[in-house]
Amino acid sequence: MEILKLDQFSDRMEETILEISNLKKVYKDTTAVRNLSISVQKGQVFGLLGPNGSGKTTTLGIILGVLRQTSGSFSWFGNGDKDENRKRIGALLETPNFYPYLSAWDNLVVVAKIKGMTEYDGRIEEILKRVNLYERRKSKFKTFSLGMKQRLALASTMINDPDIYVLDEPTNGLDPEGIAEIRTIILEIAKEGKTIIIASHILDEIEKVCTHAAILRKGELLQTGSIREILTQERLVMLKAPDLRALAEALKNFPECGFVKEEGGELLVSLNENVDPSEINKKLSSQGIYLSGIKEHRKNLESTFLEIIKDN
Repeated sequence: MEILKLDQFSDRMEETILEISNLKKVYKDTTAVRNLSISVQKGQVFGLLGPNGSGKTTTLGIILGVLRQTSGSFSWFGNGDKDENRKRIGALLETPNFYPYLSAWDNLVVVAKIKGMTEYDGRIEEILKRVNLYERRKSKFKTFSLGMKQRLALASTMINDPDIYVLDEPTNGLDPEGIAEIRTIILEIAKEGKTIIIASHILDEIEKVCTHAAILRKGELLQTGSIREILTQERLVMLKAPDLRALAEALKNFPECGFVKEEGGELLVSLNENVDPSEINKKLSSQGIYLSGIKEHRKNLESTFLEIIKDN
């Protein structure tokens, strides 16, 4: 339901917030980003998805001016890569280095002053309430749990009310409760019409908050589009048989099958759209493999991601 609400933002007249063109980053013998080109529009919650080493953090570092690209270009707000653009960006590349013996409030005062704010008390009170830390505003940072520290980090990106948020693995290392808290904050920011770019390898979380995504592997773009478009891929079925290993081996020889993954004593299998699951059943039967269960499976971002990286 939350995703449907967020999709409403993508119906607005498009205004390009970030344009990346043929971006490349080479470290000695390693190419971290390979000719990457993507576009992010106003109001989108855009996910950069991929396993570790896929180039997500490197890409964010380049567009935030932390790293220098080998070649290619990027432009914020149609204004190139000028330093002044960063005044409109709230970034969280990693947990900020807060002062451990200062309170949450005093740490945000430091952040506000660094950002050049002269009046900030009202804003600090507002965002501490939004991230559910107001009751702990006088507590020292060193007493915070990991989830509380991450919420304070998000608060620090919000303090000057930026137009766009760039977040690198914002839920990394958090327990389910902490993940849910961060997700709620991100959704609330998105509902204000802000543009958000999130890099993550946690596909389930990206599916719950993002409207659009780019899937990367080894620095190369494999696919990009709205979450709805990306999920419109091959159909999925769950197959069950007494001998799962024999079933999996047989499926390897079926060109109409994509990836095969074991899940809870069954095999999750992707099929070409024009293939009826009953045809697979007949072919298996002819080889002496009899299914004890077959059913359609709802697609999710994880299964689609597996399909895409398998085909590339």
